Amino acid sequence: MKFPYSMLRDYVETTLSAEEVGDLLTMAGFELEGIEELDGDSVLDIKVMSNRGDGLSVFGLAREVLAKDPKASAKKAYADAESRFASYDLGNDAPNTSIQILVPECFRYACVILEGVGNAVTPEWLRHRLVQSGMRPISLLVDVTNYVMLELGQPLHAFDFDKLSGHRIVVRSAVAGEKLTTLDGKDHVLEPGHMMICDSEKPVAVAGVMGGQDSEVSSTTTRVLLESAHFKNTSVRKTRKQLGLNTEASYRFERSVDPEGVVAAIIRCVQLVLSAAPSLVVSQVLDVYPGRREPSVVQLRPSRASRMLGMAITSEQTERYLSRLGFQLSKTGDDTFDVVSPSWRPDIVREIDLVEELGRVHGFELIPETLIQGTSKMGGPQLFELWTDLHREAALRCGLNQIISHSLRDQHLLDLPGAARVGPRVPASPDTAFLRNSLLPCLSDAARRNNHKEIQIFEMGKVFSAVTPGYRENYRFGVLLCGPVTPTYWSRGKADEATFFTLKGFIEEILGAVGVSVILETTQPLDTRLHPTRQAALTSNGVILGVIGQIHPDVASGCGLSPDTLLAEYDLEDAYASRSGSLNLESVSKHPAVQRDISVLVSSRVPYTKISQAVANGAGAVLEKQWLFDVFTGQGIAEGMLALGISMQLRKPDSTFTDEEANLVRDQVVKELAELGANMR
Repeated sequence: MKFPYSMLRDYVETTLSAEEVGDLLTMAGFELEGIEELDGDSVLDIKVMSNRGDGLSVFGLAREVLAKDPKASAKKAYADAESRFASYDLGNDAPNTSIQILVPECFRYACVILEGVGNAVTPEWLRHRLVQSGMRPISLLVDVTNYVMLELGQPLHAFDFDKLSGHRIVVRSAVAGEKLTTLDGKDHVLEPGHMMICDSEKPVAVAGVMGGQDSEVSSTTTRVLLESAHFKNTSVRKTRKQLGLNTEASYRFERSVDPEGVVAAIIRCVQLVLSAAPSLVVSQVLDVYPGRREPSVVQLRPSRASRMLGMAITSEQTERYLSRLGFQLSKTGDDTFDVVSPSWRPDIVREIDLVEELGRVHGFELIPETLIQGTSKMGGPQLFELWTDLHREAALRCGLNQIISHSLRDQHLLDLPGAARVGPRVPASPDTAFLRNSLLPCLSDAARRNNHKEIQIFEMGKVFSAVTPGYRENYRFGVLLCGPVTPTYWSRGKADEATFFTLKGFIEEILGAVGVSVILETTQPLDTRLHPTRQAALTSNGVILGVIGQIHPDVASGCGLSPDTLLAEYDLEDAYASRSGSLNLESVSKHPAVQRDISVLVSSRVPYTKISQAVANGAGAVLEKQWLFDVFTGQGIAEGMLALGISMQLRKPDSTFTDEEANLVRDQVVKELAELGANMR
């Protein structure tokens, strides 16, 4: 915002030069972008933050100077603006118009009727200041409204009253198909949602942005309706962007203006117009204020402010600084104030906001330089993030390749069955209409594009499902295998193809590396994406983490994948919650191991997980490892039964196993297996 330094001096008596005022405002949060000399006066160009609409006026910046410069004092112009020109009375005649507000985005609308403006010209001093501020003088009413906007930050607009149908104002949303030619001569087709200022028949202005050409004040105008209003900032911004407009008024409305300054701006405007046209007849102000809001109260503790800022600020300084900024304080305790935010500061909602106000007025440059104290935590990822990094590294060590895919996609045969989908309200295309609820569709698409007959890939990422209310995010891990998992060597012949047990081994290896013990159980109900007899649920500590299995042939055909494709997916957050909290470290034994083999006859309905657990329970701590070396069915084996050959490697840490001791361990394992219905062969 550009303004001449002399204009600021109308409000504040200060010994600071223009350059010093620029530095002061910069330290207060209003950056000085430049100073130029124009017609013997310094013109300051101040950058105002998007949440500080009060800084887009000379009056607002004068308030900042008074707060930071202890030697500065307010002049009469400042006192009049601060009192909202309460001592000035307008005309006695009621305005011959009415105001109807039909949208909640218009919080306040006020107007007066001016008669007898005639051909009065703008005073030379006012024209000169507008030129210094980068504005083009046009006519008395336009120039005065621009000047008041520069002074007080409140945009105003003048309508030719006789061009308003029905002599009334209606603030409403546009009707589809309505048109408006704005003051810049451009035609606009309006849409519902555009907030418009209308007469009884048609739109006459874009609310908070620009007036219409049909109601423009001209040299033949005899009666003027002077408008001052307060609109919702987001509504003004939306309409302006959609219509491709950009004005000084919209710039201020988008950053929020003072709702309590609406009528004050009208009074100040009338003052200036009367100085150039004394015969002007002015009506009373018609003010409609449906959006009045109670001021917010925030509790402030000066001692906490001092700790937060790292410099001492007393209660007396707190009261002085905030009072000069327009806040109302009442002491409620030895170290507590109830602070009422002024109407022009909607950005003050928490105690920390007030702490920032104290810091910038007291001076951030006064914060003392001290060495850092206390302890610092170890850098890098921690807790779940560290665990997922280790999980990823374990998957890479298994020879899997990581992919990263987009969360938005279309529906897919491998979507999680029965899960409600969520997605953007207005999808960019049908291919991005939903957020994924499973990682398997992404893995499937990647495999189909990259030689799906020989691929080993995994992905870690978020999936989304609908819940009441809203949606839920889960961090999951998915794997897809197909084809050989080891290279082909001349000495070994053809490489081994990936099977269900290959994938099972990968999952156990990956989860085991991050402290999660997992077992496979029958899926209830069956996952329709997987082969009905080649799938299992991954469980840990009784919690179902996910599913593992071979793709269903029909699904494989629909996805363009091999029917031998293997899939697994589980929830990483549930896995993290079920991890072991400690590491089991054992010293390496100096004594040799012994091996014992057993052959048992067991029902094929008994999961091998239970058999393996029974072996571990029976052998106890001396069991170093176990493996299944033979599965036999056929002649001599009853239908529904399996002959299993299991090998156990036993070792003691402090002595050598004797044959008798090893046989006792074997016999104990046999007893455990007998409880599962297994018999020795």
